[in-house]
Amino acid sequence: MGIGGGIALLVIGAILSFAVSDAIDGVNLGLIGYICMGAGALMLILALVVNAQRSNTSHTAVVEHRETPPPVV
Repeated sequence: MGIGGGIALLVIGAILSFAVSDAIDGVNLGLIGYICMGAGALMLILALVVNAQRSNTSHTAVVEHRETPPPVV
């Protein structure tokens, strides 16, 4: 839900801030839109940082090799 959720919050916030002209008593839709856009930007940045850290990990595999002695005749 990281990158997709951040983009969704950005879009919803932009719609509330710039496209909705209705007014609800006691609710400032423009401010709610700006808050959603800020939360979406923060969520998007955090998701990108976490994904970058996840791709920088390295794994080492330890393989033990045992030689079998030749068969005794």
